[in-house]
Amino acid sequence: MRVMRGWSVRHARALESAYRAFERVLVAAHPALRAVGYARLEAPVAAVEHAIKAFLFDCRMCGECVLSSTGMSCPMNCPKRLRNGPCGGVRADGRCEVDPGITCVWIEAVAGSREMRLGSAAIRIVQPPVDARREGRSSWLAAARGEP
Repeated sequence: MRVMRGWSVRHARALESAYRAFERVLVAAHPALRAVGYARLEAPVAAVEHAIKAFLFDCRMCGECVLSSTGMSCPMNCPKRLRNGPCGGVRADGRCEVDPGITCVWIEAVAGSREMRLGSAAIRIVQPPVDARREGRSSWLAAARGEP
């Protein structure tokens, strides 16, 4: 998973463009999705979303995806689950203080955001804490409904 996560960060600009196009499709599909029923779609869409995003981003399915703001590096991979930047314990070599075997996800996020068209500004937006009630839910369906 970490290999693909690194690949995703290095290809953040292409993935950003792909996601923006996909998001437009989701928003356009809102009437059809509403007709089928979001409650009925939640489980299968969340399962597909999890499979794809777990492979590409080592996603934790927090339900409040900010990959487009964090250089395609999922902040939920931080052992401390920090969503607004690194802790004060990042080692000099960029390794995590809790798990020295990994690079700090925020080092990756900054690198990825520099590659993105909108990412370098978006990474500065302060994110609210994760709402635990949304964990495991599809952020794709939330985007289709126009939720933040």
